[in-house]
Amino acid sequence: MAVMFGMAFVSCTGCADKTVVGNDSIINDSICDSTNMVENIIAMDKDSMLTTYGKNYKWFETCIVLNEYLDSKNANDSVIGISNIFQVVDEKGKGADVHVIMYAHVGDSTQVDVKHGFWIEDYPMDSIKITFKEAYAKLMAANCPKPHSRNCVLRKEVGPIAANPQYIFGNSKMQVYVDAITGEVKTNNPVFPDSLKMPLGEWP
Repeated sequence: MAVMFGMAFVSCTGCADKTVVGNDSIINDSICDSTNMVENIIAMDKDSMLTTYGKNYKWFETCIVLNEYLDSKNANDSVIGISNIFQVVDEKGKGADVHVIMYAHVGDSTQVDVKHGFWIEDYPMDSIKITFKEAYAKLMAANCPKPHSRNCVLRKEVGPIAANPQYIFGNSKMQVYVDAITGEVKTNNPVFPDSLKMPLGEWP
């Protein structure tokens, strides 16, 4: 689980079943349902945030670790770890405290970590139309090389060009982007024009 949190901070700061809409939505399917596992865990963590902090929170990222490398002959969409990143503002009198809350799920274990401070480099996300399994299928169907990586990050990155949230498959050397709203697949970061290409960050 420490690796999961390390992945979240290092890969994302240096860096959903279609019913996941808004901060207070809940999916009632079994968390163990592998078909919608990523979306169910996102919904479960959102429900936990709603119960613990109320509606005054933002969802920033979901980091996913696959069982196999994307370029492996055994590549498939099975997932071995998921972490979700949220931020909450706790208003106190004329001031406010800001905390980042991280949920890490590995197997049957869940760990929650709370850090004092701001989450940067991403816009908050709301509704996602493309599920993780749909994004994975679009990646594999695309006529492009697949990164030697087991990692995917769902995020809405801050940059000079406005873009939808993206499923970003890859590592610091190579990434493939799947639009979480339209399903469009790109090998370049849609947030940065070609003239301003920037590395994704130090992914594990």
